[in-house]
Amino acid sequence: MLDHQFDGINFVINPLTEPEYENCVFNHCNFGSVDLSHINFIDCKFSNCELSLVKLKDTGFRNVQFDASKLLGVSFENCKKFGFSIGFEGCNLSHTSFQEIVIKKTKFKHCILQDADFTAADLSNAVFDHCDLGRAVFESCNLSGADFRTSLGYVIDPENNNLKQAYFSIIGLPGLLEKYNIRVED
Repeated sequence: MLDHQFDGINFVINPLTEPEYENCVFNHCNFGSVDLSHINFIDCKFSNCELSLVKLKDTGFRNVQFDASKLLGVSFENCKKFGFSIGFEGCNLSHTSFQEIVIKKTKFKHCILQDADFTAADLSNAVFDHCDLGRAVFESCNLSGADFRTSLGYVIDPENNNLKQAYFSIIGLPGLLEKYNIRVED
């Protein structure tokens, strides 16, 4: 399907029928726990949508934007790797998994990423702009050039992640030193 806008549709009741959606907009739609496996989304936007616990086996996301949407417990690692490109603004991505995904230059703006799992992800040059990263897991990640300056709550082990040229603010310093049990005060 090409150039279509979907408003307020409950896809739990009325499932998607096409294998590909290009340049489509989904506004205020409910995809909660829906199986989106084997569907391709190209140049699409999801705004104010419920996407918690969607199933994404072999799902394609190429240049897809999620705005003010809820994506709790989503496992992006099962998506198609080729052309995978996503962005998030004002989304709740708690308990979401990005394990072993290449998401270079991805922008997370004003997002809640509590308990998100980024194990072995390539987040080089990603931007975490005003995000809550409480209890998010960063292990064996490529975080080179990533920008964490305005985000809070992260704990990142500099010895277990590539942080070359990454950006951090002074207020985030405790999250980089936590494993050393060092106290940082003003």
